[in-house]
Amino acid sequence: MTTPTKKGSAAVQARRVLVLNSGSSSVKYQLLDMDDRSRLAIGLVERIGEDTSRLLHTPLTESEEVARRASVEGGGGRRAGGAGTRERTGRIADHEAALKAAAEELAADGLGLDSPELAAIGHRVVHGGLRFTEPTVINDEVLAEIERLVPVAPLHNPANIIGIRTAQALRPDLPQVAVFDTAFHTTMPEYAARYAIDVETADAHRIRRYGFHGTSHAYVSRKAAELLGRTPEEVNVIVLHLGNGASASAVAGGRCVETSMGLTPLEGLVMGTRSGDIDPAVTFHLKRVAGMSIDEIDVLLNKRSGLVGLCGDNDMREIRRRIDEGDERAALAFDIYVHRLKKYIGAYSAVLGRVDAVVFTAGVGENSAPVREAAIAGLEGFGLAVDAGLNAVRSGEPRLISPDYARVAVAVVPTDEELEIAGQTFALVERLGRTAQPGQAEPLGQVDN
Repeated sequence: MTTPTKKGSAAVQARRVLVLNSGSSSVKYQLLDMDDRSRLAIGLVERIGEDTSRLLHTPLTESEEVARRASVEGGGGRRAGGAGTRERTGRIADHEAALKAAAEELAADGLGLDSPELAAIGHRVVHGGLRFTEPTVINDEVLAEIERLVPVAPLHNPANIIGIRTAQALRPDLPQVAVFDTAFHTTMPEYAARYAIDVETADAHRIRRYGFHGTSHAYVSRKAAELLGRTPEEVNVIVLHLGNGASASAVAGGRCVETSMGLTPLEGLVMGTRSGDIDPAVTFHLKRVAGMSIDEIDVLLNKRSGLVGLCGDNDMREIRRRIDEGDERAALAFDIYVHRLKKYIGAYSAVLGRVDAVVFTAGVGENSAPVREAAIAGLEGFGLAVDAGLNAVRSGEPRLISPDYARVAVAVVPTDEELEIAGQTFALVERLGRTAQPGQAEPLGQVDN
């Protein structure tokens, strides 16, 4: 879909935002029109630096965008792809080459990065520490601070930085905005964010609980309030973001007061390949008794644990299929996964005092009715219940799955992190009058660590 050019007295109004999510070996991108919040194109470059690199690019007409949303939110997955998808294969050497290839694909659809309708580029940045509590126009000072946080996000921030630098080189005149995964969680009170370790050591090495998936938790908690017909300030919500990575949050009156991930995305719920909560002494034990190195233990807990460590699969659909066939390892993995969810629902109910809704989102949360049913089963004393018929419905719309008599609503709200990033980016650029340049930014907040 190509948006008609909108002209003011002399110049085209910039109403589009390109969202970039740069990983260690991939770049995901989406181009959105903020007039109607629709996607104009989506794409993915994967296996960067390998001979088997691949780019998937999909331009979207209005009808295709509607179909895409139905597919994505109904369980079709969030990867680029569709009837109009174009594919490139062969080595893409680095992130600069990846972004240039993506720019070429966008240009082929009349959506090039040189378009005067492009207002800004919004970047997902995983770790913003305590300094960045809201979206920020990137300048040298901001970029240096993101780089300073690399020790607490060694897998994510370096890739985010590469994406930012490359985009700056491609469009040095355009505002580049960082939207931080951690920002939504900076409202946590100090007693929830602090670990009970020596304060001087913690402060010296910036050790505290930061939380992640913040754009998703912000978007979903706000949409949940809309679903209940209330404002975010009026409701207390528990959000369960259940994808391959998984996290929970307690949101009181629109502000996060607790979340399950900590210094890194390893803490908390059982995930696809991550252990979640574990006795820290397991690390010492594996080093002393098993002779494992710190790097080997890191790989174990982050890549060989969680569901894949328990049963060899991290796809919930496959786990459910195996359970139906009588597979005991798959059944145990499922039970451990659900048990951890119940613990967090109970704990966050205590933290909030009053809960208006428990909300499921992300790939597993949106699409696995058995997970939702099992997580809520037995929590009737908390005012929670799931209606089997409503829970079985597949839909791309936010919806209630609890019966009318339930004291606490249970809901499914499809997340949209890219739209949240685009919205925050565009709102900032609008607030600055679309005159923000790469060397300009609002003052940075107080540095606490």
